[in-house]
Amino acid sequence: MAEKKTLRQEFTKGIIKENPVLRLVLGTCPTLATTTSMESAIGMGISAAIVLICSNIVISALRKVIPQKVRIPCYIVVIAAFVTIVQMLVKAFVPTLDEQLGVYLPLIVVNCIILGRAEAFAGKNSIIASAVDGVGMGIGFTVALIVMSAIREFFGAGSLLGHSLLPESIPPMTIFILAPGGFFVFGLVMACANKLAEMGGGKKAKLGGCEACPMADSCTRLQNGEACETPAVEETATDVVNEVKEAAE
Repeated sequence: MAEKKTLRQEFTKGIIKENPVLRLVLGTCPTLATTTSMESAIGMGISAAIVLICSNIVISALRKVIPQKVRIPCYIVVIAAFVTIVQMLVKAFVPTLDEQLGVYLPLIVVNCIILGRAEAFAGKNSIIASAVDGVGMGIGFTVALIVMSAIREFFGAGSLLGHSLLPESIPPMTIFILAPGGFFVFGLVMACANKLAEMGGGKKAKLGGCEACPMADSCTRLQNGEACETPAVEETATDVVNEVKEAAE
């Protein structure tokens, strides 16, 4: 019974409490780029979810075989293989969707959500748990894209899934399908998701410190007592400049 409860928690966490887009703020680039219409958003969400689930399963199955020092390149190879399969299927059966997604479909290979779940979860847990985690995170990603795209397409084009809903007398606000509108909608939906997560017992979203991260409970660095504070921007910039100078000398 405990195992079922654990798997249920792994499944539901990706929908609100640890939503990869709205709570962990991963995959922002494809989120903003593909949410101008619901059709492209659904296509991107399903494609990424399939790659996430399949890569989680394979990486979890090979977690004891993959050497620790080359785990990231191995993860990328596994993810790239599934992205290639998905891209070929989309090109063969849904060519219009392939044109809409453009370069963002093959860029799933370097999507932070998929690589992040491989590193943070699939590489450390069982196959079943990793598959459930992939399904939950995939649904959370897809739901976030659908909600954002519905708002942007309705207000920006006056339609949903290509069907016009607003009368011709009401002009759409095209800024919603442009970059500024994307960031505006992203902020509003993120605020709502954070509020819902807090009402459900999730951690309050705030800047600074890893303890505020929704994934803090499963972070290996915090569990090992390692330093987690992000260095100041000025210090980081100074370090980079010094490294460049040393390399030039």
